Amino acid sequence: MPDQNIESLLSDMLQWLAREPHSYRESIEVWRTSCPRLQVWEEAFERGFVARSVRADGLEAVSVTRSGQSFLDTRCAAA
Repeated sequence: MPDQNIESLLSDMLQWLAREPHSYRESIEVWRTSCPRLQVWEEAFERGFVARSVRADGLEAVSVTRSGQSFLDTRCAAA
């Protein structure tokens, strides 16, 4: 059974990213954690829920992948 705490944090993070574009730097600042048991950022990347890309202005951006959107849709449908 998945850890409900990390599932909720993943959902929160993906909703935040889906609302508007965010730079990689901003995303790391907002969602980093020093607790090794709650590594939501690393978990999102490992599951393929987020992707990094380079914008036209040269800044790295973070976006929700199809897999991440599917995770959100499933969480919303279950709620």
